[in-house]
Amino acid sequence: MPDLLIELFSEEIPARMQARAAEDLKKRMTDGLVEAGLTYAGAHALSTPRRLTLAMEGLLEHSPTVREERKGPKVGAPDKAIEGFLRGAGLTRDQLEERETPKGAVYFATIEKPGRPAAEIIAEVLEDTIRNFPWSKSMRWGTGSLRWVRPLQSILCILSKEDGAEVVPLDIDGIQAGNTTYGHRFMAPDQITVTGFDDYAAKLKRAHVVLDPAEREAAIWHEATNQAFASGLEVVEDKGLLAEVAGLVEWPVVLMGAIDDEFLALPPEVLQTSMKEHQKFFSVRNPKTGRIEKFITVANRETADNGATILAGNQKVLSARLADAKFFWENDLRTVTEQGFEPWVAKLGNVTFHNKLGTQAARIDRIAALAREIAPVVGADADLAEQAARVAKADLSSEMVYEFPELQGLMGRYYAEAAGLPQDVANACEQHYSPLGPSDDVPSEPVSVAVALADKLDTLTGFWAIDEKPTGSKDPFALRRAALGVIRLVLGNDVRMGLRETIGLHFSGMENSLPADSKKTEHWDAILVEQNLLFFFHDRLKVFLRDQGIRHDVIDACIAMDGNDDLTLLVKRARALEDFMKSEDGPNLLQGFKRANNILAQAEEKDGVEYSYGADKKFAEDDSEVALFDALAASEGAISSAIEAEDFAAAMGSMAALRAPVDAFFEAVQVNSDNEVVRRNRLNLLSQIRKVCGQVADLTRIEG
Repeated sequence: MPDLLIELFSEEIPARMQARAAEDLKKRMTDGLVEAGLTYAGAHALSTPRRLTLAMEGLLEHSPTVREERKGPKVGAPDKAIEGFLRGAGLTRDQLEERETPKGAVYFATIEKPGRPAAEIIAEVLEDTIRNFPWSKSMRWGTGSLRWVRPLQSILCILSKEDGAEVVPLDIDGIQAGNTTYGHRFMAPDQITVTGFDDYAAKLKRAHVVLDPAEREAAIWHEATNQAFASGLEVVEDKGLLAEVAGLVEWPVVLMGAIDDEFLALPPEVLQTSMKEHQKFFSVRNPKTGRIEKFITVANRETADNGATILAGNQKVLSARLADAKFFWENDLRTVTEQGFEPWVAKLGNVTFHNKLGTQAARIDRIAALAREIAPVVGADADLAEQAARVAKADLSSEMVYEFPELQGLMGRYYAEAAGLPQDVANACEQHYSPLGPSDDVPSEPVSVAVALADKLDTLTGFWAIDEKPTGSKDPFALRRAALGVIRLVLGNDVRMGLRETIGLHFSGMENSLPADSKKTEHWDAILVEQNLLFFFHDRLKVFLRDQGIRHDVIDACIAMDGNDDLTLLVKRARALEDFMKSEDGPNLLQGFKRANNILAQAEEKDGVEYSYGADKKFAEDDSEVALFDALAASEGAISSAIEAEDFAAAMGSMAALRAPVDAFFEAVQVNSDNEVVRRNRLNLLSQIRKVCGQVADLTRIEG
């Protein structure tokens, strides 16, 4: 079986597009070939800045012959119907076969499609792939109609067999497929002839091209860390930057340069961000001081002076960039040390947060008021929480954050420290955005927790008030992330807070801060907003707990209980119920409970009354009945006391004690006795089972 090698050689492909493009090439080619009948043993795709490569092993030499049988019109049908069928099948009348069917004689056609050579199919599929490649952005060049991300220069397409390699005939807008490629643009630009993938990869390596992006990444990281270690330093890890840089070079040459002393006093995050965003440099840190002192750059060629000229040019450009950063830093420090945060906060009065939710300044007022309300709940000083909320977003007006938006919050901490604000306030400036994602750290300092909760709750309440909720996969204001952030803040810090009351109070206080056209709309129904938003929190909580292995029906059973807006209480109940359902007693008691509930529901529907009280032990006729009365009396008090103490594990343990008496009762007793007094008493006893177990959770929602 032959192997297939394809290379699409072009001008430089943007680094961010290379991995996706290689996978698209692999998928489109393999799907197209398989659909045409050519199966294969394996395929892998690779990329460099100037080429996409696909190698396939064990390809069939021909597609198989396919026979297809089609049922046609009835014998004696109008000629036009028969002629239409013949045209579709590509046959003549004498090639049709008459067969008897339950509905009479019918024409059948057998269509045979002979197999085709692999080269012919590959050429068709490759041309379709190239002409319809899913680039996010593409261009035309010259006078042709072909579009590619950058001008396509050559196509290598060969089928390799034991007796040699065959070029697949293909011509796309004057670009003819061949068996040649090119090495490194500067170090080995000559044409290279190849006979298969191994030959191709080996010759490219000799021509200073590392074909595998993973190999380039590993080489860059190995050499960078070695050079840093030799100087007693360490490279700041950045996997995203490493992948991007590996997509910029075909022959990585790692060089380490020094940062001018005048910039070493800049915050390390500023140096790291500036070098990454503008220059694609890795930061090299002194582990003893935490300062960024050097940088790593990756060149695309070796030079006679071992990169000295390249380093000199990079250092010159870097100094200019860092000079700008230093200017922003010093200006911002001058502002906060001389004037405080007031000028920056005042500027936010001219910045619209949302046209229906007012300015950033108005939003800050709302967050400050809410943070003050939340502070006692999380153990924070109310004055510090309000102060932190009022300055937390001030750095949005700073020159540094204007240049590097990703530093918002972090720069706020630096500026708050420089202004002499309490450390709790400064930390809240940085931490109030957190957590941003499922793996992000959750703030634990009380002031930071208060401001972070206030920030996210204001966002959610505001957008719910103007009816801008997430729909389907669309969530332009990241409200799902905000809700998950609230959940993680509450659970991570064991916060006891009634969301319904908190949302309601904040909602009621919002109206005065909103633009006139946002007030008194049909959406301004506090009860509706509170309930809908609480449902949203419960939906996000289900996702969060399911990821931790808690069943969805267990969560639903706990959400149905009172106090479901206290997320900490809700989760404690859910975890205890989950553990109970995993025990031997849980599923068995659930069956007993459901049996009792079903019998009771049927009797109540039949009799038109509610059996919810009046069970009396003196009417018990069986020892198991007496035992159940005693067990329910003991469990009811124990469960009530445990739930009041929020000891749900103990409540579940007390409920588990009902398993044996309930099982014994149903084995020995017929509930629907002929004696009406006994029947009514037993139905009221079943109601007692439902009542006692219902203190723990709504077990009717548990599956099984």
